[in-house]
Amino acid sequence: MDPFFEHFFGWFGMPAIGLPAVFISAFLSATLLPVGSEPILFGYITINPHLYWIAILVATVGNTLGGMFDWWLGFLASKGIKSVEIKTKGRLHTWLKDWGPKILLLAWLPGVGDPLCVAAGWLRLAWFPCMVYMFFGKLLRYLSMTWLLTLVPDSVWQQLGRWLHIL
Repeated sequence: MDPFFEHFFGWFGMPAIGLPAVFISAFLSATLLPVGSEPILFGYITINPHLYWIAILVATVGNTLGGMFDWWLGFLASKGIKSVEIKTKGRLHTWLKDWGPKILLLAWLPGVGDPLCVAAGWLRLAWFPCMVYMFFGKLLRYLSMTWLLTLVPDSVWQQLGRWLHIL
């Protein structure tokens, strides 16, 4: 897998060290796995502040592709159970259908976002608008989270590092 990333990032003139970790952690955190990508992204940006926008873009693309993976799983599930009549005429179903792909602006929310992506696929909402809304929601999340983390004084991070070293 390393040669692929080296070629990919080399083609765009980006460093191959660190950015694959940002991409992979962002992708995995958008699936139903309980993984967080913000610490890796923030650590990478702290070490390479000149690559701030590239790292944000790589994380956003990875997270969006992970969300689209969830969408695809929901879509496959809907095809697999199409012969079974399931009563989905509840408030949630109506709410999701009314909002449509725009609801995926909230795909970044912890605990809610991943099931929303799966539900969008299951309801067969159009994939391209879902991907676009998901991308912008996740971009805003990464921008706000990294900005908030920069407000934390360095002394807090150093103390946290000392405590983790003791453990």
